Amino acid sequence: MSKNRVLIAGGGIGGLALALSLHQVGVPFTVFESAKNMDPLGVGINLQPDAIRELQDMGISEEDLAEFGLPVQEWALLGLNGREIHSEPRGRDAGYEWPQYSVHRGEFQMLLYHELVRRAGRHTVRLDSTATGYKINEDGSVTLSLQNRDGVPSEETGQLLIGADGIHSAIRAQMHPDQPQIHWGGTLMWRGTTWAKPLRSGASFIGLGNQHQRMVMYPISKPNPETGLAMINWIAETVADTASDRQRNSWFRPVAIESFVHYFEDFRYDWFSAPDLINGAKDAFENPMIDRDPIPTWVEGPVCLIGDAAHPMYPTGSNGASQAIMDARHLTRNFLDHGLTPKALSVFDDTFCEALSDLALRNRGAGPFGLLQLVDSRCGGDFDDIEDVLPKAEREAFLARYKAAAGYERDSLNKAGHLIGADEKVALN
Repeated sequence: MSKNRVLIAGGGIGGLALALSLHQVGVPFTVFESAKNMDPLGVGINLQPDAIRELQDMGISEEDLAEFGLPVQEWALLGLNGREIHSEPRGRDAGYEWPQYSVHRGEFQMLLYHELVRRAGRHTVRLDSTATGYKINEDGSVTLSLQNRDGVPSEETGQLLIGADGIHSAIRAQMHPDQPQIHWGGTLMWRGTTWAKPLRSGASFIGLGNQHQRMVMYPISKPNPETGLAMINWIAETVADTASDRQRNSWFRPVAIESFVHYFEDFRYDWFSAPDLINGAKDAFENPMIDRDPIPTWVEGPVCLIGDAAHPMYPTGSNGASQAIMDARHLTRNFLDHGLTPKALSVFDDTFCEALSDLALRNRGAGPFGLLQLVDSRCGGDFDDIEDVLPKAEREAFLARYKAAAGYERDSLNKAGHLIGADEKVALN
């Protein structure tokens, strides 16, 4: 079966968001996911207001997200001395018509998966099916090569193929066989979750430290009414001179907490202790802060890349998952405008490839955490009053430029119309 069917390689956030969007507009599809079972893997992520808007248009409500997350009220950046560099409200508190949400990545992925199965049927997601490559056929269709965990190969043919198979994408590797290796900028990250009392507003996203070493933390659950403790997602980062090949290329490798907690021994203040937060975790995971150099196009005929397969980003902007959702929605908009055609893919590529490549490079330069670099360059991170070092107007202008590049500048987003109307359907041949 190939006519009108879209093949989606990868059942992560981008692939599932695309599948839900295609179902919304009446397009047949199959998702091919390498995992043998769908499990709620990962820790915390943030969903920006633009992504929340699209999720609501897909029928995913705030009540759904509140089952495993909560809306962010504040973004705060603090220096290594523990003093505030900048803070600002987020989501509705900042005047957006939609919230920003902190959620557990795995639970969010499971929500999308279960909702897709409920709406479109279990047959639309094929597990234990790893994409290994593709072939463009003479009639314009595309055949996806697959392999299960036992090494048994198979093939599926469709009208279009969307590579949503992540930073190690086999679809991207075939499309760009000479692409450079994974890019590692020298930062190692350790992640975990700990039950602890939330800081500041109780729903604050906090960055603490400098460009060489920092902690990021935010709650991903409401506080327990009896204990006052919430599940705090934390990321501990440090610049490393060297790293093994495994460290540079692995994703989410379990590690012993005692192997890295000593790097953050000095992160102790009268209001917070990083060692206590880290040691309170049941498990910890290490992964490098990695991305890939931008590529000139995400498209080859009937094949297109989205999400991390197209534009893997450092997590400094907290917008990787949001951008994958936006990719899915913009691509679906193009199907409504141009049909299930290579033109729809090329218009998507022409519109977003260069802009999102620039955003990925901006994230490589620390994204909004670039404020830490500015502070260090001016005072070595030691200050009494941040206004003497980096005035508020300059801080706000810096962050406004990033928000505009990332596509979630408040006034523009609030004024924007819906990408996909409630009753719109793709005209199928």
